[in-house]
Amino acid sequence: MSKILLFVFLTYILGNPFVALLVLLVIVYVLDRRFVGLSPSLTRPLRLGRKMKQLHRHLRASPHDTSSKIELARIWIEKKRYAEAERLLTEVLPIMDQSADVHFELGLCKLKLGELEQGRRLMEKALELNPRVRYGEPYLRLAEAVAAADPEEAVRLLGEFRQLHSSSCEAYYRLGRLYEAMGRKEDAKAAYREVGDLYRSLPGYSRKQQRRWALLAWWKRMSV
Repeated sequence: MSKILLFVFLTYILGNPFVALLVLLVIVYVLDRRFVGLSPSLTRPLRLGRKMKQLHRHLRASPHDTSSKIELARIWIEKKRYAEAERLLTEVLPIMDQSADVHFELGLCKLKLGELEQGRRLMEKALELNPRVRYGEPYLRLAEAVAAADPEEAVRLLGEFRQLHSSSCEAYYRLGRLYEAMGRKEDAKAAYREVGDLYRSLPGYSRKQQRRWALLAWWKRMSV
């Protein structure tokens, strides 16, 4: 209702309903990016593109810069270019063999590329180095990878994740999605409820970054 009133007001002020609609969309987008985060960033692809060019130039001049390789690999992962990320992380691993994050990221690339056994070993090593790495996401990623072929193993992995008492709304949202994919609707609803409970328990300063997952979980809970 408030959006309709705002649209009518903007149409009256601007004298053109199409311009008013455009302004309304911009206002909604800005408010969402500021307070919620459901809509994608329009500028992030451009920022990532510029950053990638900088990193490529830097690596041509300093081909052994480990931190730049990791940063570039993370961009490739965000873009779902797992083969490129795998190549860089494979180069980095011998130097960063005590980094749980590097083992996790390379393991994720292996899983996405269908190399299940290698991905599993890397994820298990990441958990050995840091049992709470990425809020337990290795368990979720492994469960996702084996769910179709070995549902019992997927359930075991999900149980391991739950024992961590993770404080990540995103992780519990992913847990719900995985339960949904396995046809376990009641477990999915329970996971989505946990997102809401966790979100309400968070301190105010951390709610903004978790709000997107809380809203998505609420919506999924209503539709499951």
